[in-house]
Amino acid sequence: MANISNTGAANAPKGSDPIQAMVVDDSAIVRGLISRMLNSDPDITVVASVANGEMAISSLKRTPVDVVILDIEMPVMDGLTALPLLLEIDKDLKVLMASTLTNRNADISIRALTMGAADYVPKPTSSREIGGKGDFQRELLEKVKTLGDARRKRAGRVKVEATTGKTPFKSAMPSSSDIKLRAPGRTRPSVLAIGSSTGGPQALFKVLGGLPKDFQLPIVITQHMPPTFTSILSEHIEKASKRPCNEGKDGTVIAPGSIYIAPGDYHMTVEKDGANKVLRLNQGPKENFCRPAVDPMLRSMSQAYGPNILTVILTGMGSDGTKGGQTIVDNGGTLIAQDEESSVVWGMPGSVATAGLCSVVVPIDDIASKIVSFASRGIL
Repeated sequence: MANISNTGAANAPKGSDPIQAMVVDDSAIVRGLISRMLNSDPDITVVASVANGEMAISSLKRTPVDVVILDIEMPVMDGLTALPLLLEIDKDLKVLMASTLTNRNADISIRALTMGAADYVPKPTSSREIGGKGDFQRELLEKVKTLGDARRKRAGRVKVEATTGKTPFKSAMPSSSDIKLRAPGRTRPSVLAIGSSTGGPQALFKVLGGLPKDFQLPIVITQHMPPTFTSILSEHIEKASKRPCNEGKDGTVIAPGSIYIAPGDYHMTVEKDGANKVLRLNQGPKENFCRPAVDPMLRSMSQAYGPNILTVILTGMGSDGTKGGQTIVDNGGTLIAQDEESSVVWGMPGSVATAGLCSVVVPIDDIASKIVSFASRGIL
């Protein structure tokens, strides 16, 4: 069955213009569970459910959709093969890769992001886990709605109010017309902190790959990612940046010219240890529904480095990094944010930009040069 309408027993009454989704998975059980989960939300409707990439391509040619949830391992045509063909049909399509937490699937998912996928969701390994109403459902619904809304906003399509009496999903993303800039800090940084989420891997490769070989500031990164994925991401970042990159380990002394990325399921913070700065890991409560989260990293780095910190907030949904960014600027540090046009989702960077925390808001292609300029000359 290639095309379906409002699949699942738990259908919610729909608004007048729900986000159109396609589910692509070779397991009929998984397709049914994910479809019911999506259809339970009044702002999403599943209009296609297919078993492989070839069927997804055929369906997309007949039935336009906003978001595709695309499995990786499928017969006939797998997700990585189907991805560029789907984007060839609709270049603005938002594709959410779905995979289990294995090294191989993590590597494929990150490769898919470099090929144009918007984001990924780690797929639980059992039907019972998928069928529950825990973190997987929350993350899936949030990502589908945010990506669908970002697609419509970019295309100038305004979502129509729902008529069901329920509050419709509305974009929590700020508007670039509300950007408020501030003067940069007065001291040159001795460390670079980066926070990112949806679309972050692609943005990180671009920024870090654009830094010159002689750039020696240590770089500390929190990218919203699950375990396994962050270790694979660090390998890809090392290749893109041509500098050492590792998952953070508790007690590691931060060294010039090195990159450290927060491991999945751990907050990564920084503290002083005599003349050194060292990494600390903890599994404290999630912040902004995330662990790792950007806010605890920034709060700790502000304490450890004072005003000598440059922070970059890249593409991502939500507002993680805003509270920590406030601490950074209150202590004399400086923030740069990615602009709306080049972001997959302008949530995190938009939040800090419209809160008046940033000194510049620029396209992804300009961020590396801004980092170098401020680190070397104190000029943005």
